[in-house]
Amino acid sequence: EDLTVYFPYDRMYPEQYRYMLELKHSLDAKGHCLLEMPTGTGKTVTLLSLITSYQLQHPEVGKLVYCTRTVPEMEKVLEELQNLISFRERELGVKAPILALGLSSRKNMCIHQSVREEVSRES
Repeated sequence: EDLTVYFPYDRMYPEQYRYMLELKHSLDAKGHCLLEMPTGTGKTVTLLSLITSYQLQHPEVGKLVYCTRTVPEMEKVLEELQNLISFRERELGVKAPILALGLSSRKNMCIHQSVREEVSRES
């Protein structure tokens, strides 16, 4: 639907295509979207592929904030995004203008032992 989607795998499941269509309709309408897909159907790569492709064509849409519940989920998203960025750079022949940042807690990310063990400032 008038959008070139950079999808880094040879095959796309029908569920992934439908997911992308619904997500694109929501973006076009500047609305909200709640989508559900079964486990193992490639939700992460589908979402990242559609959103980053949409941002490439519509730079005015701004940022994507992707939240996860666990650090392993966050690592999976960043790994999938790196794969997608590499694919897109090969396809377009130019560096992808994507900035991704994984944020976690001080306990997980800080390398300074005494700072990492400080008591939380939350009340």
